[in-house]
Amino acid sequence: MDTIEIVGGNRLEGTVPVSGAKNAALPIMTAALLADGEHVFRNVPNLRDVHTMTRLLGRLGVEASFENGEVHVSSSGEIEPTAPYDLVKQMRASVLVLGPLVARCGRAMVSMPGGCAIGARPIDQHLKGLEAMGAEVELHHGYVEVTVPGGRLKGSDVTLDFPTHTGTENLMCAAVLAKGRTTLMNCAREPEVEELARVLNKMGARIEGAGTSVISIEGVDSLHPVDHAIIPDRIEAGTFMVAAAATAGDVLVKGIGFEPLEAVIAKLREAGSEIEREGDGIRVVGSEVIRPTDIITQPHPGFPTDMQAQLMMLMCLAKGTSHITETVFENRFMHVSELNRMGAEIHVNARTATVHGVSRLEGAEVMATDLRASASLVLAGLVAEGTTHVRRVYHLDRGYEHIEEKLGPLGADIKRVAGNA
Repeated sequence: MDTIEIVGGNRLEGTVPVSGAKNAALPIMTAALLADGEHVFRNVPNLRDVHTMTRLLGRLGVEASFENGEVHVSSSGEIEPTAPYDLVKQMRASVLVLGPLVARCGRAMVSMPGGCAIGARPIDQHLKGLEAMGAEVELHHGYVEVTVPGGRLKGSDVTLDFPTHTGTENLMCAAVLAKGRTTLMNCAREPEVEELARVLNKMGARIEGAGTSVISIEGVDSLHPVDHAIIPDRIEAGTFMVAAAATAGDVLVKGIGFEPLEAVIAKLREAGSEIEREGDGIRVVGSEVIRPTDIITQPHPGFPTDMQAQLMMLMCLAKGTSHITETVFENRFMHVSELNRMGAEIHVNARTATVHGVSRLEGAEVMATDLRASASLVLAGLVAEGTTHVRRVYHLDRGYEHIEEKLGPLGADIKRVAGNA
């Protein structure tokens, strides 16, 4: 397996483009199951998870391909509504085919999801919503089997116990072809949920309220294919912003606005960075002195859990003590031990990490445990004295499009070394 090698100490300067959002692209790709014809999705990042979803769609009986930032999905005729374990285990987002399959075929069999080490992430809210719309759900041998008597879901009122991102998206896809009106309450409000609703409406759906906690969907009889460009990845953008802040750099993060990043921007400003809009991007100028900042992760529009590890790394260099509380996932501090190996001083008690700032980090051999943890270790390598080797970078490749090729032109001494474990 590849390793990322970083020699720390360089100030980052320049312009870095933001790729399309993986967390928007994946549900949109599954939405193509809802309509026959050829769908074209542009600005799709070249990531492992995107290729996994492309293969999964192929197994379901549709033609799907990725080339030069575009995904083409062509569906006509019979769909095989079974998502097998060998693909679903690789990526938890595979469960997003459930809603479209049940809506389109009246039945689905999907392996229980895997692909994530940061908590159980149950899908009970997805199933609860489908049952409210008239589906029957059974669990057999590690698979969820969903059938709809009569073949078509019925509109219903569904209140989610918590604002699950994928649950909101799955139920929204299920409801667009249901008979009557569905009202989803306590919905996730992430920009990626809004983007999915935007695409579904372009396909002929009738959805209102996406981006708020209440979404109303009036079911329609059929949808048509769509051509759509994916929104920029706010988490990739936020990661580059932290890189600029940590290295006291001056970086223009190009292709994204303030709106999806307001919570991150607020915390980086608290930590001492200067952040301004500039053209179609965000300029970040880091401070020589990083101030300690407390963070509590929350569903959008609160501070995103997907930026927790990156901000923790920044707080390792702060002049003082910070407290970082993780409320979204129960097992998302696995990067702490690796940061401590680099000289950080972090102590975890239940869901709160106390970070005592240190004067410097030291390069070390470290191991990625999940996607965002791997990003925090790359960022730590940028500021550490000496050389850092980040192993298990397949985690990184699930969510960052050639991160070494984006950080290198900014002045980072970073390269990918092929073939090491």
